Amino acid sequence: MIREFHLADWVTLANAACGAGALFSVMTYLEVDDVRHLYFACALVLAALVFDILDGRIARWRQKASTLGQELDSLSDVISFGVAPAIIAYGCGMQGLYDRIILVYFIACGVSRLARYNVTAEELSEGTGKVKYFEGTPVPTSLLLVMIMAALFSFGHVGRTNFFGGHVELLWRGFHPFSLLFLVSGSLMISTIKVPKP
Repeated sequence: MIREFHLADWVTLANAACGAGALFSVMTYLEVDDVRHLYFACALVLAALVFDILDGRIARWRQKASTLGQELDSLSDVISFGVAPAIIAYGCGMQGLYDRIILVYFIACGVSRLARYNVTAEELSEGTGKVKYFEGTPVPTSLLLVMIMAALFSFGHVGRTNFFGGHVELLWRGFHPFSLLFLVSGSLMISTIKVPKP
């Protein structure tokens, strides 16, 4: 199988590796309570975006696009821009019941958005092979949430009771208002708004 990989596919795998590395960094933070691991997790999501941009450019440059590459790209994006941001949020303090429900919703929206793109890409390209717009916001836009969280860490907003917006009780369960940004982000991913593709 590895012999079938093109250069762009290896770059896509680097995207997935960065996302997985971010997950391990959050787990390390939860174990040792050193905020540097949260910064490292955020930096790895940023690196994943770089690889996500590069793989498409390399595939077009070498004219080696494939169905395998498209599937690899979607699976990598689920890890790096769906699961990783949600786990970073959980690790930094959004651990209430409603927070977790919203974070799971966010991941499900990312998975759904990528599946919809894979199914409709050919139709949206109108036979040209190039998609002119995205339907719903692209999953990598979750990097914005990651960067906001990194900024909050720098001001000491880390931990269940200290995370920005505080920890509030809603129907006897914990909740952080910041998690509403994940709710909005996920909802925009599965919306039908048209976002021009660069």
